[in-house]
Amino acid sequence: MDALGEKEKYNLDGVIDLHIHTNPDVRQRRLTDIELAQEAVRVGARAIVIKSHVVPTMDRASIAEQVVPGIRVFGGITLNPEVGGINPAAVEAAIKMGAKIVWLPTAWSAYERRISGKNDGVESVIDNQVVPSLVTVLKMVAKHNLILGTGHLSTEEILIVVEKAKELGVNKIVINHPEWWSISMPIETQKILVSYGVYFERCYATRFPGKEYEKNFMKNLAAIEAVGYESTIISTDGGQVENPMWSDALSEYLGFLANAGLSKDMMETMTKISPASLLGL
Repeated sequence: MDALGEKEKYNLDGVIDLHIHTNPDVRQRRLTDIELAQEAVRVGARAIVIKSHVVPTMDRASIAEQVVPGIRVFGGITLNPEVGGINPAAVEAAIKMGAKIVWLPTAWSAYERRISGKNDGVESVIDNQVVPSLVTVLKMVAKHNLILGTGHLSTEEILIVVEKAKELGVNKIVINHPEWWSISMPIETQKILVSYGVYFERCYATRFPGKEYEKNFMKNLAAIEAVGYESTIISTDGGQVENPMWSDALSEYLGFLANAGLSKDMMETMTKISPASLLGL
């Protein structure tokens, strides 16, 4: 691929982003569901996934897709306290309404809450065992061939959950932003997880508590080179008012990777082929 000039944007035609935050939300986001869908059409994207930490998004995604022709819009459910934590009944309803992804607890994972000085998080693993309610959810994810997102669990918990999920027949597992401050998954652990057939979602930026967002570009490039592009999907985790417009952020990120020497085939795999396979497109 020819190198991009500093001001030239990477072409987003046909790309898929599995992780974008939108309004309405408990914190302000740059775009609503419908505005994001319109922006995705404008830049030629193939599909987007809207995510919320507090409410299901598959119903909102369905409405956005009906309102804005020319783009596939998907959603899912995040198993934080607002939906009852690891709640099989909520997951069952989400599946019936078209959810594509079940995300394990994020900012309310017991692990992240503990290292933040709290003791009120949602437990996914206790005494090195997946909790019974999560076993039930994993069976549901497997039965309906959904994507399992590992949320903000610790590296150790992720290893335990992935092994159990594979045992129960879950075929689509995404390790959400392994570079996130509370996860900081070592490259050696990522290499171990590759053998389970998981994907690593490498996102635009990270924010440590009390600090501003920092771009993950160099860290993600090193991880792609060390672990492999075949197990990588590129997402933004975008939508924050502190970060650029979703499309600008993704274009900048992909432009960096292309300029760093990743081939067209690598870029197509990470932004189109693998995400499409996960979504069943």
